[in-house]
Amino acid sequence: MSIRETSFSNDLPMEDNYELSAQQIESYQKKGHIALRQVASESEIAFYEPVISHLVKQLNKHDKPLEQRDTYGKAFIQISNLWEKSEAVMRFVMAKRFAKIAADLMGVDGVRIYHDQALFKEPHGGHTPWHQDQIYWPLDTDKTITMWMPLVPISQEVGSMTFASESHLMGYINKMVISDESHRTLAGYIEGKGFETMSHGSMEAGDATFHSGWTLHSAPGNPTDTMRKVMTVIYYADGIRVAEPDSKARENDLKAWFPGIQPGDLAATALNPLVYSR
Repeated sequence: MSIRETSFSNDLPMEDNYELSAQQIESYQKKGHIALRQVASESEIAFYEPVISHLVKQLNKHDKPLEQRDTYGKAFIQISNLWEKSEAVMRFVMAKRFAKIAADLMGVDGVRIYHDQALFKEPHGGHTPWHQDQIYWPLDTDKTITMWMPLVPISQEVGSMTFASESHLMGYINKMVISDESHRTLAGYIEGKGFETMSHGSMEAGDATFHSGWTLHSAPGNPTDTMRKVMTVIYYADGIRVAEPDSKARENDLKAWFPGIQPGDLAATALNPLVYSR
């Protein structure tokens, strides 16, 4: 199988609708996160998991043992924009079913892709510190959302992410990137504000959580001997403009994910296709 995978099934269009209830949408908008079951079917996961896993193995640049890496490096293998490298993965990332869920939860008419990320937490890999995703994103909006989908069953022992419910309502809390410092500082912030922290527990392959870009979240380490394989897709509302970068992290993301775009311009390039519109 080459990195430019071209032989994929046309029987997996993933354009059908996943119905959300009004209560689910209300819960997401109140808490800033939600778990949804069987967002992808068993047969879909059986097809896409090997393709994504193969790419992650080929593109993984970690060359040090876990114990020699920093906290971020111990947290996961992180590979971005797999959709550019595989037509099969492009079919998964651009799935109308996923994108419509994102639009429905945020209450917007259309969504674009920010980027995708494979996040594989290695056997005995470390925890993911508390953070807000959107401190990296130069977007002038609160209409951002991440789909986090395990490609393998995740036991209670490994667990899904832990969210600080309603923390997204605080918006931009600080600029700290994922680190030991962010974990200590934001854990204190969560305790001080009295936010409820909750995990959605064990998950089956094809289940998914969705969380706002401002929702504080973390993840436990992986105490097992098996890889925690997760694929994520980040969406934002169509029509959003690029914000003036106020940190090095956002400057880097502006260059990487919005090539040729200036602050104030519409956040729309060839890397940010419109994947759903009403």
